[in-house]
Amino acid sequence: MTSPSSERGDGDPDVVRRRAGDLRDAAVEVRVRADELVSRTDALPWSGRAAGAMRSRVTERASRMREAAAGFEVAGEALAAHAAAVDAARETITHRQRRARTLVEDAQERLARVAPGSDPEPADVALAAADLPPAGHRAWLTFELPAP
Repeated sequence: MTSPSSERGDGDPDVVRRRAGDLRDAAVEVRVRADELVSRTDALPWSGRAAGAMRSRVTERASRMREAAAGFEVAGEALAAHAAAVDAARETITHRQRRARTLVEDAQERLARVAPGSDPEPADVALAAADLPPAGHRAWLTFELPAP
């Protein structure tokens, strides 16, 4: 059974990028609606103080709509930047994990070849005993292999 968060794709950079695109699309739509509102209002064959007050109010509302659209764009850009940062962190994790596992496996192989009665290299003993984080875990971002 999947958890509700995995069904929503929480943390998945592709889902985050789609949400960023949705926000950018919403910004465009809100701007189009604001422009339509102003142009339809300006096209009304109505004059006088009441017409002027209404046009002023509509212009003010359209301005607020454009500000909201700008906010959608800023949020979309922030989500896109976050998705890129997650991708970069995942790449770093993958690289560090592979490198550490290779070093540990190599040390274990060298230890297996040590002749009975011989002293193994302290660095190999330390590496072979390393407690590695789980695969893909964020702990890989700060994990350091033990020094000999």
